[in-house]
Amino acid sequence: MSSQSTLVTPPIATVFGGSGFVGRYIVQALVRDGWRVRVAVRRPNEATFTMPYGRVGQVQPIQANIRDEDSTLAAIRGASAVVNCVGILYPHGKQELDAVQVEGAERIARLAKAEGVQQLLHLSAIGADADSASINARTKGQGEQAVLAAFPEASILRPSLVFGTEDSFFNRFGTMAADLPLIPMIGGATRFQPVYVDDIALAAAKILRGDAKPGTYELGGPDIETFRQLLERLVSTIRRRRVLVPVPAGLAKLGAHLLNLLPKLTFGILPNSILTPGQVIQLQQDNVVADDAMTFDDLGIVPRDMDGILDSYLWRFRPSGQFSDILESAKNLR
Repeated sequence: MSSQSTLVTPPIATVFGGSGFVGRYIVQALVRDGWRVRVAVRRPNEATFTMPYGRVGQVQPIQANIRDEDSTLAAIRGASAVVNCVGILYPHGKQELDAVQVEGAERIARLAKAEGVQQLLHLSAIGADADSASINARTKGQGEQAVLAAFPEASILRPSLVFGTEDSFFNRFGTMAADLPLIPMIGGATRFQPVYVDDIALAAAKILRGDAKPGTYELGGPDIETFRQLLERLVSTIRRRRVLVPVPAGLAKLGAHLLNLLPKLTFGILPNSILTPGQVIQLQQDNVVADDAMTFDDLGIVPRDMDGILDSYLWRFRPSGQFSDILESAKNLR
């Protein structure tokens, strides 16, 4: 008597922006759950580092530009789940905020619905508001509206400030603190609720497993700190003494508008990646989870705090880098 095993082909998840900061962690979480993952990016040759996340052939970078109908459709076709992690902080060339965060988000949702995709997960941000004075928050909000109009049962994740090894916040200010005696600070009293990137990935995986109901979730960690407190935490972690210099909102806005001339003066070669008017507006608005929002609690996830995690990657900004602990310990020798 012989037995015959049945091979079950794992489902496919397409992750747009899967090589980005948050996207790569979502890809890893999906791989652990057994998905075959398409990492849909504009330059797949720059996303080959994601391939070892899974078994041979389980993770495949593919070319897709969410501003383009055909390549977006090709990336979605045959997938059971689609995740959109694409977002930008500032425009550069054809990568305009409207084109990426509104039109691109709508295109993914519309094509996913037309192709019979079972689940759609859209990464947004706390503060997304279609009526915001900040173009960053406004396009995020309009993108959410477009996604839900095309794919009503989609889930949306709205994280606060995201931290992790490749983050743009602590690494950016860590670099600044390592090189400069002063750190400019806009909106020092603005509150944030930093969330660990891997916890966002856990939330995404749980929703796509069907272990949580669809909806909009606001994701924040256990710590709520002001911008000043976060910078103080940073300089303490990297063991440097730095002066935090408050920058008035009016002066910051003027500087941001002047920096916005950079792309025009360089014929689009250099973007304004330093500070935009929209970012100045957002830095004056609290970025914490709303009282009536669905959160990690509704997902059964206990988010991790910053203690310990920041040490694991910010050590490189210390005066002696990885040898700081050894040198400080040596000072105590008699």
